[in-house]
Amino acid sequence: MFKKLRNRFLIVNLVSISIMMLVAFATIYTITYQNVQRETNMELYKVSDFYHSPYNSSKMPHGEGQGSGSDSFPSDAVGGDNGGPGGDPNSPPARSVSFMIKTDDQWKITDTHSRFDMEDTFYTEALQKVDQDKVDDSGRQTGQFALDGTDWAYVVDPSGDGHMIVFIDVTAQQGILTNLIYTFAVVGLVMLIVIYFLSRYFANRSIAPVREAFEKQKQFIGDASHELKTPLAIINTNADVLLANQEDTIANQGKWLHYIKSETERMTGLTNDLLYLTQMDDSRSTMIHAKFNMSDAVESIILPMEAVIFEKNISLDYNIEPNLMVHGNSEQIKQVILILLDNAVKYSGPKGSVNVTLQKQNNDVMLAVSNTGEGIAPEHLDRIFDRFYRTDSSRARKHGGHGLGLAIARSIVDQHKGELYARSVVGEGAAFYVRLS
Repeated sequence: MFKKLRNRFLIVNLVSISIMMLVAFATIYTITYQNVQRETNMELYKVSDFYHSPYNSSKMPHGEGQGSGSDSFPSDAVGGDNGGPGGDPNSPPARSVSFMIKTDDQWKITDTHSRFDMEDTFYTEALQKVDQDKVDDSGRQTGQFALDGTDWAYVVDPSGDGHMIVFIDVTAQQGILTNLIYTFAVVGLVMLIVIYFLSRYFANRSIAPVREAFEKQKQFIGDASHELKTPLAIINTNADVLLANQEDTIANQGKWLHYIKSETERMTGLTNDLLYLTQMDDSRSTMIHAKFNMSDAVESIILPMEAVIFEKNISLDYNIEPNLMVHGNSEQIKQVILILLDNAVKYSGPKGSVNVTLQKQNNDVMLAVSNTGEGIAPEHLDRIFDRFYRTDSSRARKHGGHGLGLAIARSIVDQHKGELYARSVVGEGAAFYVRLS
């Protein structure tokens, strides 16, 4: 389930990023394409104006181009483009590889002009590439084509009874656009690969708490069902015994009724603890906290339990620093103290001892409850605060516990922004510490 969830997250993330990258690349390419086209057209019109200029037309063979009516191209600009005053006035701007073809109204070549020696077949092939069907008398028409591995842009101008077509080499400009596409493709592919692994990493980290919570919830439901299953089975069995001896007296059936009552009380305690944990989770933000005397709270729990501890032949030693104040809910903190002290007594060894200390530590108040006994193995220290977790199920059931006491204590301390942790040495005992401010 979590693998599918992670894969869906990756797919959605990659699709979203891919769409954004495509939009960004398309925008950049469109802007670049428009700029290249604009610069190409400007250069094309400039060269076309050169061929239309009277200064250049007067020196063309056959006198073509005289009086074409187009804007003249200044002679000083022509000289400048050809390398200064000493340039050839019959050549177009030096930065352009260009040539010109003149035709009649039937698109038959009447004149050509170029700085380079070109074969007549080249002019004929170039003219055939011109989209003649789109040419009309409304003004200049432009277009592009590829010929012999070179990209050419052209402009068609009406010229008397025919047409003047000016061509310039735009291979470099088209190369820029082609390289841009290749660059986008390579960069986009690399970025998608990097984003995939980054997304996979963060997806796994994001799903980890969800997986952990799901597993804990699953284990919680299983543990709760197991805890309820045993007393329900006992109650059902004893009820069957009673039903099988309906004519017997209640006095003779008393032990079965006692078993039923005992397991019912056990179920009641379990359900009350579960409800308490749920209520605490729901009321974290509504619980009223106030300053109270922590020293008095600890003493109010220890004093009534001294007799119980004495009956179990366990020694109790406590050292409570007076008048230590903390901020919180006194009843809940008392419950934490009672849980820790009750556990210390239950799991203390024969003729063992329990020690309780309360003292000021920097700006906090530290409560420590320790006992002598078997202690807790290191692999259990981090899990003993989980719901229904017990290091020894049979021993815990013997003491009447169901693994919720420490979970309740941790929940209360967390609500008070405090810290609850345990330390233990196997074979010597365990100590639980509560830090509150």
